[in-house]
Amino acid sequence: MAQATASFSKAKSVGGDRVRFDIGGGAYRLIVAFNFKRQIAFVKFIGTHAEYDRVDAATVELF
Repeated sequence: MAQATASFSKAKSVGGDRVRFDIGGGAYRLIVAFNFKRQIAFVKFIGTHAEYDRVDAATVELF
């Protein structure tokens, strides 16, 4: 997890295996769950900042 947040200045860990990325100049949020052992990334959420404020980043499963 530290690798992802260290590589991207706009990334924050949101618990466990998830990282939140600010994209589009901060207008959008992307939440990705990583399985580093299997080298897989799962997109869990992508939406506007306002939509992000209405979900729980640690549990959201929109995709």
